[in-house]
Formats: sequence, C-alpha cells, structure tokens
Amino acid sequence: MHVRSFQLSDVTPVTELLQTALSEECFESTIEPFSRQLSWDSDLIVVAEDEGEIIGALIGTIEKNHGCYFRIAVHPDYRRRGVGKSLVTAMESRFQARKVSGIYVAVDEHNSFAMPLYEAMGYDENHIFKSVRKLSIVG
Repeated sequence: MHVRSFQLSDVTPVTELLQTALSEECFESTIEPFSRQLSWDSDLIVVAEDEGEIIGALIGTIEKNHGCYFRIAVHPDYRRRGVGKSLVTAMESRFQARKVSGIYVAVDEHNSFAMPLYEAMGYDENHIFKSVRKLSIVG
C-alpha cells in the first residue's frame, strides 16, 4: 500500500470509492465538499493505493488556520488493515508542514463510525468539530 497526493486522474476512481465505501446519504453530502476542496487545495486530499487501485481517501481542509479531517473512506475489502491510519498520518504531516494552530476531526452523523480510528490516534473530544456546517467546504 502506498499513500500519495491526489492527482487529477484520480477523480473517477475516488468518486467510485466514495460511492462504495460511504452510505448513499453520506456520499451525497460528501461529493460537493470534495469538489470544492479539489478546486481550493487538492493537496489536502490524499489517497491510498494498492497495486494501482485506489483503496482509500481522506479529504482534509484548513479552516481559520485549523487543519480538519473532513471525510475518510476505505474500500470495504481493505478495512482494518491500517489504511485509515496511514491516510490520517499523511494528512497530519501536511497540516503540520503548514503550521496549523490545531488539528480537528469534523464529526457529523455520517462519520461517527470513524471515531475509534481517530481516538486510537490520540484525537479526543478536545479535537472534535461537532458540526461540519461551520466548514466553508460544506457550504
């Protein structure tokens, strides 16, 4: 598995991954912020690939000098193999390189399932944005 920056050629496979890995409602609430973040700063989207296939993606954003994990998606066949942890670690490095004043997890009804991953990586209730409506990528 290799984690790397998003590339323009990844649009279709990442969109397909989001459709596969997320519920229909979550996908619908993610696709517009994904597009918006692509147009603003695609370096804050990272993908994990295995043998040329995209198996995971993490959409991050920076809001008022705070790094924020917006949405993580891992293909069901690759869950519980360290893909999510690798994506979060890669994004955390990007946030740190940009010298953000803090790193937070955006939590809404669609991504609460990912909280055990973030908690295992040291993100507790002090690192949580309860409502993603505050994020400009959400609109």
